[in-house]
Amino acid sequence: MLEHGGRLRQAASQYGIALSDWLDLSTGINPNGWPVPAIPAECWQRLPEDDDSLLPAAREYYQNESLLAVAGSQAAIQTLPLLRLKSRVGVLHPAYAEHAAGWQKAGHQIIVVDAEQIDAQLDELDVLILINPNNPTGKLWRKKQLLAWHERLAGRGGWLLVDEAFMDGMPEYSLSPLPVRPGLIVLRSIGKFFGLAGIRCGFVIAESDLLRRLAEQLGPWPISHPGRYVATLALADRQWQQATALSLANQGERLRKLLSDSGWPPTGGCHLFQWLEIENAAILHDQLARQGILTRLFQYPASLRFGLPNGEPAWQRLTQALADSKMTALRQ
Repeated sequence: MLEHGGRLRQAASQYGIALSDWLDLSTGINPNGWPVPAIPAECWQRLPEDDDSLLPAAREYYQNESLLAVAGSQAAIQTLPLLRLKSRVGVLHPAYAEHAAGWQKAGHQIIVVDAEQIDAQLDELDVLILINPNNPTGKLWRKKQLLAWHERLAGRGGWLLVDEAFMDGMPEYSLSPLPVRPGLIVLRSIGKFFGLAGIRCGFVIAESDLLRRLAEQLGPWPISHPGRYVATLALADRQWQQATALSLANQGERLRKLLSDSGWPPTGGCHLFQWLEIENAAILHDQLARQGILTRLFQYPASLRFGLPNGEPAWQRLTQALADSKMTALRQ
């Protein structure tokens, strides 16, 4: 099992700080998520039904008719490798490690590609996997470039798999609204932007035949009835989405500026997180954790990812903790 952000209980035990006293910045999830209403009783009492309002809401939101609801994009990440014969699969590093793990487990050959050398390496690959924007570096690829790579791959039966988990709020970069085509697979999630990671709901946009094969592998009822109910309402709430996209853009810039002003200018990031590549990342991670602030530590390259604080007191707490950590570093 790979480690991920959000291991708050583990940190609480390790540092002897009560769970309620932590500021968790380790996940990259919107801390001010969509406000979930009361759940109707029938959602708990009846099995979910595929012909409810979830797919129409998703089709409208993603502007694409050809999609499949899955139990978070993680379900697709684990299952898609089973739908191809053994292939040469290109992945970035650093990037969301579950992609490489899933394809490697299924027996495919993993090839680490350089973000700046994809053009030169593409002919070595049958499948190219990109997270756009990349997690944790925040690197973005424009649609024109992605489609050019897709055309080269599809011409020999290959796939371009684009994970758009952090794409909400940046529609100009998204492939989701484009007509589906052979070998192009787009993953979307409502866990990050909507702050609804707990309901485990995501979508795959691809050709209908591939979606059919994927659905057969996943089996019935991939998403709970309460999850479908909440996701449907969130996807339809245009007013909240527009206000949140603007708010997150402002918060992402505020976090970038705070880290820079504190002496740790980010190496990259997006509206939901900032990424800091520094040699002493483990030391800074530990200093912040001793103050009850949890960040996401990456061993290679040595780096930290900071999510957004939740509310003004949390912003002030992070500001003070960064200042204290800077003073500690200066004294050493």
